[in-house]
Amino acid sequence: MGYGLTGESIICFAGEDWWYHHPHSKNHILKRLARDNKVIFVNSLTMGLPALSNPDFFLKIRRKLKSYVRWFRRVPEGLYVMTPIILPFFGVRFVRAINQVLLMLQLRLVMLLTGMRQPIVWVAIPSAAEIAERLNPKLLLYQVEDKYDANEDSSLAREVIRSLDDRLTRTADLIVYTGRKLFDESSVSNRYYLEQGVDFDHFSKPASTTAEDISEIPHPVLGYFGQMDYVMDRALVEEVARRRPDWHWAMIGLKSKLFQIAAPNLHFLGSKPYATLPNYVRHIDVFVLPWQKDNVFVSYGSATKVREYLATGKPTVIVPLYEFQKIPGLRFYTTTEEFISAVEDALKHDTPHDQQFRQSVVRGCTWDARAKELGELIASRLSGHISERGKLHEVYE
Repeated sequence: MGYGLTGESIICFAGEDWWYHHPHSKNHILKRLARDNKVIFVNSLTMGLPALSNPDFFLKIRRKLKSYVRWFRRVPEGLYVMTPIILPFFGVRFVRAINQVLLMLQLRLVMLLTGMRQPIVWVAIPSAAEIAERLNPKLLLYQVEDKYDANEDSSLAREVIRSLDDRLTRTADLIVYTGRKLFDESSVSNRYYLEQGVDFDHFSKPASTTAEDISEIPHPVLGYFGQMDYVMDRALVEEVARRRPDWHWAMIGLKSKLFQIAAPNLHFLGSKPYATLPNYVRHIDVFVLPWQKDNVFVSYGSATKVREYLATGKPTVIVPLYEFQKIPGLRFYTTTEEFISAVEDALKHDTPHDQQFRQSVVRGCTWDARAKELGELIASRLSGHISERGKLHEVYE
């Protein structure tokens, strides 16, 4: 399958490291574009060290140091991954200047090694604003995934994050929003809404076996995939676990020390390889997204996992995020009582027809479709639609 863009060089400044997360939108799309283009995925340019008071301080430092050791290499998906060695203090102006020199030296070297010239530069983190411009990109794409200045995991001052975000918004040729709320609140003319995709075949096809560690958990099982940190509604999980001791929670993913919680029916299974997730899906009765409903950062979320939940066909109960309020097949809650009622309804009244309907909602939202959509959009900009930096002849709604 072609993705509408060929023979180009792409450097993506990601908001996360390639190694330590289940695939994000950039991972899914770039490994497809890498089939016909040269691609360098630059691991997250941190927006500042976590505070020493952060319970996960040493975990985050240890993971970053492991990425530094790998520095630059080709991965099986056909693209290059780079962890540039820089100073993690983007809030200090003179340190940012030093980082620009360090980054340019390393990037010029890997561009020489890979034969890249005048790349398309794809930025998905504000701290890459200055270096992106210095690369003299053929096209500058700014992917806005989150409400960056509301991220509680960053120690960088909010005014610095806003200034970097504003700079990218002014200079980018194309601004791609992967969250509906972010897109709807934007007033820039060169914006485009790229809905999150789903690895439909991976999650929709029943696994032949059940993972051993989840198979021992009694039914009914409430399932959650993903990072567990400050976004989680700890009070709700604790209350539901206490009031429904016969409901068992299978929590799959990295658990931060910020989410300290324990109960006999809460089962933390740790991080699992992406390829094995269907073996866990098989044992889950209801998927849940128990995030904090009043957290600003959360309110802008477009969690990839929700579409993955739908692809499984399993009933899904989530906090009412703006992104998903118009997507059918979901059950929403705003209070603990509503959460319990929604899960009870899913356990008692869900049907095979309901399961098929949920899968139909996301069947066409594949990452193949999203990669083709974005590849063709970039190609159209390169073919002459760009009039000047930051201004386009066409407005995509």
